[in-house]
Amino acid sequence: MPHRQVRRHLLAALLKSPEDAILSVSLDGAIDTWSQGAKRIYGYTAKEMTGQPISRLVPPHEWPRLKGILSHAAGNGSAASETTERLHKDGSQKILRVERVFIRDKQGNITGFLERARTLNSFDAGPSAQAPVRSIIEQMPGLHWTTDKKLRITSCWGKGLASSEIPPASLVGRSVCEFLGCADPDTAPTAEHYEALRGCSSHFEYHWKNRYWEICVEPLRAATGQVKGCLGSGLDITGRKKNEEQTHHQARHDALTGLANYREFMDRLEQEVRRAERSHHSFTLLLLDLDGLKRINDLHGHLTGNRALQRLAAVMNEHCRSTDLAVRYGGDEFALVMIDSDKGMAEQVAHRIESGLQTDRGKPPMSVSIGIGLYPEDGRTAAELIEAADRQLYNYKRIENRRTVPRRMI
Repeated sequence: MPHRQVRRHLLAALLKSPEDAILSVSLDGAIDTWSQGAKRIYGYTAKEMTGQPISRLVPPHEWPRLKGILSHAAGNGSAASETTERLHKDGSQKILRVERVFIRDKQGNITGFLERARTLNSFDAGPSAQAPVRSIIEQMPGLHWTTDKKLRITSCWGKGLASSEIPPASLVGRSVCEFLGCADPDTAPTAEHYEALRGCSSHFEYHWKNRYWEICVEPLRAATGQVKGCLGSGLDITGRKKNEEQTHHQARHDALTGLANYREFMDRLEQEVRRAERSHHSFTLLLLDLDGLKRINDLHGHLTGNRALQRLAAVMNEHCRSTDLAVRYGGDEFALVMIDSDKGMAEQVAHRIESGLQTDRGKPPMSVSIGIGLYPEDGRTAAELIEAADRQLYNYKRIENRRTVPRRMI
């Protein structure tokens, strides 16, 4: 008998097996074949599930991992075995031991996978058999809940309950809107629950109880396949968000002074130009040079030079508004983007910065050269404003004896 025919007969025999759930899945997630054992374990017939997405069998918290397997299958042809959770037709969840092998075409390309699943335990088992499963799900990371069609919570579990100081029993019977603190049906997360009642899944981030959560909401189906409520899962991603925010801040701020860097400066300046165009408001740009930084470094050392840069940054922060952007965009080059300001306000701030440096008790004494660019009089683009302020700054630098003669803005 040809090898291909042997494999076909073997697959047919496996599909008739009443013990294990055997199904094949294409790379787009559609179920191609469905065994008798799959009907016994999941509750669906082959007619109901052939051509359907495998996501119908997967709880929200398990879907990202399986989705990753599908999307990276081309680079991973090895077999795998894992313990996972799956959904029964009646909405209950089962703990299964799953073995997975990849299916290849004649050219050796992966076209899908064959999955064989065996029940380890289920939530509808007897009390003695149920206890280990309950222990497992109570320790599952995150928050997990089910609701009825009126969005009343019918069950909840997961380690996130303890970390959020929420007694599990206190949630059952309460509205998910009250639970997640959102009564508006058109905003997250309430809107996503209503979408789940219409059969749609959703995946989003939500800020709740001073934490950031990644939430999945899926329709919860009855034995007939009708949606009877929602199945939700939330994972606390606060640590990850803080790391992302810290990385973003470091990428856009100067490490020595804590001020915004060149990248942030140019983005905000371009943004302010667009805003001023729409609102027909003016704003100002100050460019500042710390005078004699090389001399400070040569005479007193680079640590003193670094402290001089920090002293100027502190004076700028002290004398600008919270809406303004203070920037260090070069070695001794600084800038200040003053939102909704005119030339008079800019000159006033410039003089306050000069005075702040003159009264600063740090050593050695410092001074600064300043140029001003005003939108729209001096330019209507970021480049034109920088050029105008830079030109004024260098005119300012040419004034002789500027450290002893009272200075005026040119």
